Amino acid sequence: MITAKFYNDEHKKMLGFHVSGHAGYADIGNDIACASVSSAVMMTANAVTEVFGLKAKVRVTENEIMLKLGEDADGIGDKLMLSLLMQLDMLSDEFPGCIRIENKQV
Repeated sequence: MITAKFYNDEHKKMLGFHVSGHAGYADIGNDIACASVSSAVMMTANAVTEVFGLKAKVRVTENEIMLKLGEDADGIGDKLMLSLLMQLDMLSDEFPGCIRIENKQV
């Protein structure tokens, strides 16, 4: 199962996310659930860092990505992560039992 954790502050502003795991929908290399999640996550990370040039700490390893916005990030980063959350929520409906979403206040 893919686990997507979103971190927000006391005002519900999104500060970062951590996505890890494998969907288990199909064999590795043929799993459209994993491919869908990977595409959405990478597009969000690239939009944050490359398109909008926001300062963020990004760590990518095998089956795992973490992004934490810098303290000076504006509302664009929050909106991009909210878009990712919405996309993953729709994917979790499309692929039941493959994606778990958690929201954590920090």
